[in-house]
Amino acid sequence: MGDDNFEPLERLVSELGARGLLARVVQTQSGRTFVRVINPNATSLSENVTCRPADASGIPDWWYCWSWGERMHTADDPAGAATKVARVLAAVGE
Repeated sequence: MGDDNFEPLERLVSELGARGLLARVVQTQSGRTFVRVINPNATSLSENVTCRPADASGIPDWWYCWSWGERMHTADDPAGAATKVARVLAAVGE
């Protein structure tokens, strides 16, 4: 799985589902894994979340990252990460 960490992705899927979002772990042919998240009330609102090791010492070991690679939230708090994703993918009026 390379740098990807599967277990935190599964925990994130569970937290996203509890917030009403459709989410699943996807593994590409190259072995890369990520969580595909879709707002079922507005399917054009979607995001791919990865889980990557920190690239510097002195910060938590694993991070959830947005599709463009920016760190979003520490992987030891999938509920916090799910809250951020849900906020970003919320449709107007949700």
